[in-house]
Amino acid sequence: MKRILVIGYGNPGRGDDGAGPELAARLEALDLPTLTVESDYQLTIEHAALAAEHDVVVFADAAADAREPFYFRPVSAAAAAAFTSHSVTPAEVLLLARTCFDKAPEGYLLGIRAERLDCFDEGLSPATLDGLRAALDFLLRFIAER
Repeated sequence: MKRILVIGYGNPGRGDDGAGPELAARLEALDLPTLTVESDYQLTIEHAALAAEHDVVVFADAAADAREPFYFRPVSAAAAAAFTSHSVTPAEVLLLARTCFDKAPEGYLLGIRAERLDCFDEGLSPATLDGLRAALDFLLRFIAER
């Protein structure tokens, strides 16, 4: 069985930006044996070490560009135009896993439709909650197939 990592990231104090951490919390509560769940405000270079220990990495985040309740896209290792050690993209996490640890896990970006990102408020909008539920159902099937 493949070792799967889901990293839910975002700021729960910024409305729908908390979709990634909420997905992570719901997955963690299921206590699935082949799944590692991580939650954070943002991706950092330290996530590359964790990614390198897994076969599949799913990066879950709020997505203002999602037209559907959620999207699920492959993501490949790649460098960004600018680099900072305090905030990196999913592609950079995968690149660091390959460069530093000689590991190349499959990568996917799970974007959950977000409507309220410009507020200082906890809780998800109804549309984001619907997207979160749909994304969770999809992700559970994805994990079972692996």
